[in-house]
Amino acid sequence: MSQTTDLGFIHRFVPGTDPEGPALLLLHGTGGNENDLLPLGQAIAKGAALLSPRGQVLENGMPRFFRRIAEGVFDQEDLQLRTEQLRAFIKEAEAAYNLSLQRLVAVGFSNGANIAASLLLRHPDILAGAVLIRAMVPFIPQAVPKLQGKSILLLSGTADPIVPPGNTQKLHDLLQSAGADVQLHWESTGHGLTKGDLTTAQTWFAQHFPEGSRARQ
Repeated sequence: MSQTTDLGFIHRFVPGTDPEGPALLLLHGTGGNENDLLPLGQAIAKGAALLSPRGQVLENGMPRFFRRIAEGVFDQEDLQLRTEQLRAFIKEAEAAYNLSLQRLVAVGFSNGANIAASLLLRHPDILAGAVLIRAMVPFIPQAVPKLQGKSILLLSGTADPIVPPGNTQKLHDLLQSAGADVQLHWESTGHGLTKGDLTTAQTWFAQHFPEGSRARQ
């Protein structure tokens, strides 16, 4: 059973089959909504609780999580504001849905992956890990955060016209320098999601969050 409630963000919440199991924070790309990544979340971690907010910024009528000045150029003031708003929403959802932040893993695509990376860099305590699909460096922090114990998967495309490979590597190095366990996987594709991305994410999740694999057995 799923429900739509307003805790600051329009969102969907799907309870997990195991109250002690993991939860996924699903963050869509530009033009998406709170429903887009539900099938992906269910495929990555069957039985996990799913929390999926809709971005509050509109760009030509398309929802996003923060504003940009141009392709790949982010409005840093708005990014910081929206990151704080998303953090507040997660804390509200933690109480409303009895979620554990120690088992909350972000799964973000494109714009959603970028704000997930911003969350990790600004509030390392808010997520247990993340699957960042076609992500870019959101900003360079003044001080390197402490991400020890966080597992992060970067899924990137070698022919991505939006995210240059050098930017992907820079994000990998930044997260790794913060102490995170980072895996970078390349697909021979562009900006879109592939079957290989899904397979890699499923395997990675089962390895790093094995409690989420119990529902598969």
